[in-house]
Amino acid sequence: MKEKELTSVSGYWFLLIGLSCLVAGGLSIFYKMPIVAALLLLLGIFLLMGIMIIYPNEGMAATFFGDYVGTIKQTGLRWVNPLYSKQKISLRARNLNGQTLKVNDKMGNPIEIAAVVVWQVSDTAKALFDVDNYVNFVQVQSEAAVRFFASSHAYDNMEDEHETFTLRDNTGQINHFLEKELDERLSQAGVRVMEARISHLAYAPEIAGAMLQRQQATAVVSARKQIVEGAVGMVEMALTRLAEKGVVELDEERKAAMVSNLLVVLCGEKSVSPVVNAGTLYQ
Repeated sequence: MKEKELTSVSGYWFLLIGLSCLVAGGLSIFYKMPIVAALLLLLGIFLLMGIMIIYPNEGMAATFFGDYVGTIKQTGLRWVNPLYSKQKISLRARNLNGQTLKVNDKMGNPIEIAAVVVWQVSDTAKALFDVDNYVNFVQVQSEAAVRFFASSHAYDNMEDEHETFTLRDNTGQINHFLEKELDERLSQAGVRVMEARISHLAYAPEIAGAMLQRQQATAVVSARKQIVEGAVGMVEMALTRLAEKGVVELDEERKAAMVSNLLVVLCGEKSVSPVVNAGTLYQ
């Protein structure tokens, strides 16, 4: 079912006419004209029943004996057929602060994730008549979409170096895909998703400590690897420059000793105390 616009007229004239009929009906009773009084009173009540107030960003869906007639979005004091059944619906933007969910990511690790969704009713007919409760529908589908994304992607790429799309490192893209997924799910309820973003993302408490240690170990290994690569480059450069300048002739044994000493100095975590060799490497 699609929304269709229902035109309405200004309610001020009908308010004036309705009140005038009530006053005229009261005077008819005073002048002992019961039939005229009854007709005027009934007409006045009928006209006043069709008057309604519609506020900004608000709609009024009307049905006539079960058939959807249309939605009124004109604001102010309006008048429609009093026989219509009317139901107001808010068109304002709303926030859904999703609860924190515990889900297994793509690698099977338990994580905690939550999302914030900004949504708005765009089709009042679908929202009221295509789903049972559109507010509850938004909550359930938002939770389902968050669970789907969390289980489809890894939290990070520690277990699989080829996993380039992760929840932790690609939050912007995850928010975009989550918004698109929610927009498709909620379109059948006449709801438009204005924004969707991850508001909470962390490992579950039972593995948070182990994962923290693992991240620290990974960082340490990565740092040491970079240090070793830099030290090897510096040692290679030192040997090359010594050979080019002809400062000293080094055989293989002395080269090995120099490489060992330089690597200890460059790769050590603490400052190294030099030892002066007054003798020779050879006996």
